Amino acid sequence: MTDRLGRADLHIHSLASDGVDGIPAILDHVERATTLDVIAITDHERIDAAVAARTMARELGHRAEVIVGEEVSTLGGHLLALFIEERIRPLRSLRMTIAEIHEQGGLAIPAHPLVPYPLCAQGFVLRRLITDPDPRVRPDAIEAFNPTMLGRPWHGRVVRFAAAHGLPTVGNSDSHEAGAVGIGWTTFPGRTAADLRAAIVAGRTHHHGSFHGAGGQFSTFGRQLRKYSQDVRAVVGGRVRGDGTSRDLGYPGGRHRPPRFEEAWQAERTEAGPGADNPDR
Repeated sequence: MTDRLGRADLHIHSLASDGVDGIPAILDHVERATTLDVIAITDHERIDAAVAARTMARELGHRAEVIVGEEVSTLGGHLLALFIEERIRPLRSLRMTIAEIHEQGGLAIPAHPLVPYPLCAQGFVLRRLITDPDPRVRPDAIEAFNPTMLGRPWHGRVVRFAAAHGLPTVGNSDSHEAGAVGIGWTTFPGRTAADLRAAIVAGRTHHHGSFHGAGGQFSTFGRQLRKYSQDVRAVVGGRVRGDGTSRDLGYPGGRHRPPRFEEAWQAERTEAGPGADNPDR
């Protein structure tokens, strides 16, 4: 087989935050319909679904490795935290948040940057961090390709900004439904998550992708609205019944409060017996 560069999508949302598909559907799509070697689940302000996805992918013997990530809301814009093991607290300065990610040994990458919108890190803030004498507060790369309505008009500007400041670039899908995973991607030498990390640090990544067509995200918005309505009913219903359930977080055991993924996952595998490798069963 001819060698090729590895492919990664490092910005994926699940039911645990504002995505509309659960972890089984995301993993199944990655395995069947993409050539991705590495993915990162990056729900807003939480990592439980990402940890579940990593375990499930390993147990199922899937091709793609799962990185535990989080999209953190900072006072300076959204920030991808990758290769972390503990949740990063939101609503602090971009500088402080990057430092905490690095304290965990993770990588910090501004998401959909430069767009004149509060959710996006601005150029003057990033320039201060890039030139800061403290290496702990510098971003490790920048999301140069994001196919959403936030990313498309500013793509060229972000690419030029990265080149001017020597920042490695990554491309991601920022997907909120399973079928969109992989429409933005990063290439890197190697195939593993460890290879990807080394490539980001060394500045040997490249961004790629296809932008959403006009109106292409409206169906996702409709699914999100239905999800939020279902979530409210599930939360209220669980409280009324007092049965320890709540909204679906998108992984086995994710309806329980507190969630108990490992117990539910092991029980399902035991009950299903050998060869039970279909994540959507």
